[in-house]
Amino acid sequence: MKVRKKLSLVMLMFLLISTLSGCIFIEKDTLRLGSRNNTESIILSNIMGQLIEDRLGIDVLYKENLGGSNVVWNAMTNGHIDVIPDYTGTIVVTYYHEEPGTAEETLEATKRLVETDDIVAFNTFGFNNTYTLALDESKAEELGIVTFSDFTEYSQDFRLGAVFEFIDRPDGLPGFQKEYNIEFKDVKGMDHGMMYRSINAGEVDVINSYTTDGQLQIYDLRVLEDDKSYFPPYHALPLVRKETLNEYPELEEVLRLLEGKIDEEAMQIMNGKVDNDGMMVELVAREFLIESGLIEAK
Repeated sequence: MKVRKKLSLVMLMFLLISTLSGCIFIEKDTLRLGSRNNTESIILSNIMGQLIEDRLGIDVLYKENLGGSNVVWNAMTNGHIDVIPDYTGTIVVTYYHEEPGTAEETLEATKRLVETDDIVAFNTFGFNNTYTLALDESKAEELGIVTFSDFTEYSQDFRLGAVFEFIDRPDGLPGFQKEYNIEFKDVKGMDHGMMYRSINAGEVDVINSYTTDGQLQIYDLRVLEDDKSYFPPYHALPLVRKETLNEYPELEEVLRLLEGKIDEEAMQIMNGKVDNDGMMVELVAREFLIESGLIEAK
């Protein structure tokens, strides 16, 4: 009887050790890719993840729709995720509260600043997704509005629909209004997708859009020009925790394959396939990788 009990205890300990070892192994060989709560961020995360899985055979765990930029950044710096797509202007202005410069200067500042948090920034994917304003094309034509400065004269008659983050960010609405001396009739905070439905329904008159928004393809809107170049460059790029790169040094070569591969038009088309056509993010990302010659169709 005692022998049986001892054998049972040994077997139980063996199973526990095996289970724990398995958990550790799975965790070690799994990369956690994070993304914000918007289509573009999720697409970019999937592009990186699928390329990593294909080239390196490393399992990827997607942590999608985590929240706005600050939520994702905190998860990254606290070690809860390993790889994210982010934007140069956001990093320099929002996270580190420094002044941006040219596209090249902002990229160099990005690399320097994230290094202080043991994060490595790669070169950009190739596109700049900056803030803009968009309003009904016929209304813009009637009033002769082409630039932000043109809009200043009429802004007090317009209701703005904007994402919550844009309303709160220092490089968003507060600084923009000060730079252009713009006052709106009303400002309504909402989710990104709701902005386009709201302007289409006449609930707002102008929205803060992004230059790579897929919805710009289907709504008859005029995108206004930032004639004072107020908004900084927002070039998208991969960020990786230094600890992760030390563990998987081959990641660097793989992620560099994406350098300069996506321009504004390509990103807008991919966003549109998800937001307008209802295509699954995973399929959009895979299609891009195949068409770019980065993975083979199987």
